[in-house]
Amino acid sequence: MKQPEKAGWLRSVWQWWRRPSRLELGTLLITGFAGGIFFLATFQKTMENSNSEAFCISRHEMNNTVYQEYMTTAHYNNRSGVRATCPDCHVPHEFVPKMVRKIQASKELYGKIMGTIDTPQKFEAHRLTMAQNEWRRMKNNNSQECCNCHNFDYMDYSGQKTVAMEKHTEAIKTGQTCIDCHKVIAHQLPDMHGVKSEF
Repeated sequence: MKQPEKAGWLRSVWQWWRRPSRLELGTLLITGFAGGIFFLATFQKTMENSNSEAFCISRHEMNNTVYQEYMTTAHYNNRSGVRATCPDCHVPHEFVPKMVRKIQASKELYGKIMGTIDTPQKFEAHRLTMAQNEWRRMKNNNSQECCNCHNFDYMDYSGQKTVAMEKHTEAIKTGQTCIDCHKVIAHQLPDMHGVKSEF
């Protein structure tokens, strides 16, 4: 008895998909539209929350290491009151690069879950590798995150110290980018002993 009922139900669903009424089609479109809006709103809120300083330092290995270093820099506290937070420097603003960075960050979350960097000691043991990955990423995108606030074209070289003016002028001529010289701008330099690379 149950088998014919099930077959009848499947047949009616199939008939509906083949020839939906206007009411059914309208209901489907409205439901799809509402579902799409809900998905986009949820996606946007998730991106917004995961791009916050509070989210970044909720991981204790970040809070106890690099965040403490960052709090002593001009990017955290300065005379103008402008603060660059973790995502300002580590997450691109543009949609596609931001999504690529989020996918890359999943490896860092994997490291935390698997216990690779879940203590300050383990974090320090992997600091050089993580720093090199970040330097490479920033070099490859021409220090895009830095350039959101700092740009060679807008610098008043006359207001800079002589050595800074010379270095910035040289960087323009040689095609250097911010990360080539400013590796220690917000965090301590890892132990570079014996490192022979482009860094």
